[in-house]
Amino acid sequence: MRSVKSGDTSEELAVRKICRDLGYTGYRLHRKDIPGKPDIAFIGRKAVIFVNGCFWHGHDCQFGAKKPKTNPDYWREKIKRNIQRDEKNQKLLKAEGWRSLVIWGCEIKQTKKLQSKIAKFMSSK
Repeated sequence: MRSVKSGDTSEELAVRKICRDLGYTGYRLHRKDIPGKPDIAFIGRKAVIFVNGCFWHGHDCQFGAKKPKTNPDYWREKIKRNIQRDEKNQKLLKAEGWRSLVIWGCEIKQTKKLQSKIAKFMSSK
C-alpha cells in the first residue's frame, strides 16, 4: 500500500491537462485550507475538482466493486470511512459557498466526455 500515491496520480495529471487545454489555468493544488483538500482548486471562481479513485472512494462501477482478497474487513471499513468523509467534506464545501466536481478514475479515458463535463462545470455559476 506504500506505493499508492495520494497526489499527482496519472488520473489527476490527465484532468489538469484537460483543464489547461480548455483554458482554465491558475488553479492551485491540494489546498489544505479548503475542506477535503481538493486536487484542483480555482480560488477566484470558488470551484474545486476532486479526482477520486473508484476503489478507494467506493464508486459504484466495476473498479469500485472489486473486493480485496487480503484483510477484507479492514478495507471495507476503510472505504466506508472514506465515503463518509467525502460526504462530510461536500457539505462543508457547499456551506462555505464552493462548487465542487467529482471526477472518477473510470471517467478518465473518455476524454471528450470528460472535457465536456469540466467545461460545463467551469462555465456554470
